[in-house]
Amino acid sequence: MGLVTRPPRRADDAAADTELMRRVRAGDRGAVDDLYERFRRPAFALARRVLSDDTLAEDVLQDVFLAVWKDPAAFDGARGNVASWLLAMVHHKAVDAVRREESHRRRQTRAEDDLRLSEPTAQGDVEDEAADRVVSQRVRAALQALPAAQREALTLAYYGGYTQREVAALTGTPLGTVKTRMLAGMRRLKESLGGVAAQALGTPAIEGGRR
Repeated sequence: MGLVTRPPRRADDAAADTELMRRVRAGDRGAVDDLYERFRRPAFALARRVLSDDTLAEDVLQDVFLAVWKDPAAFDGARGNVASWLLAMVHHKAVDAVRREESHRRRQTRAEDDLRLSEPTAQGDVEDEAADRVVSQRVRAALQALPAAQREALTLAYYGGYTQREVAALTGTPLGTVKTRMLAGMRRLKESLGGVAAQALGTPAIEGGRR
């Protein structure tokens, strides 16, 4: 799997982007369309990489550019350029979409579990399923207790199946920093969960493709 890439930026691109944002603030709807055309490909590639779903990625892009139209003053040129601001928005909204999808899947899984539990089943199966749910709940609680950066890296690696290099590309973080965050996060999980952490999370993808 390749890394998230961005098109080469010319020296005058930042100034052109800033001018587009000025037009958006002035109420020029066409400026939003122009901004979309400039950033559609890298924005979609980033959203698609996080979500692994074309439809959800398109939804994220619509949300981002609608947010730009509704609140163009959210862009602060003193804190960075338009490109980095837009792609950061795409990443954050894509991660939020992943969380919503995971929440939806968890609700579906719980409903399916309830149906299975309502059917006749062996006592051992019931006990195994209950134990699995307890482990899952403990792992989720331990992940939530981690610093945000460590939690994001571990979630992308273990649940998203991304390699450390891909996590670095997705989050815009140096590879060495990602490795440090994941190592520190796993140590904290092992301190709070013991062997449960290794049992629940298994082994992450390191430099190859998805597990």
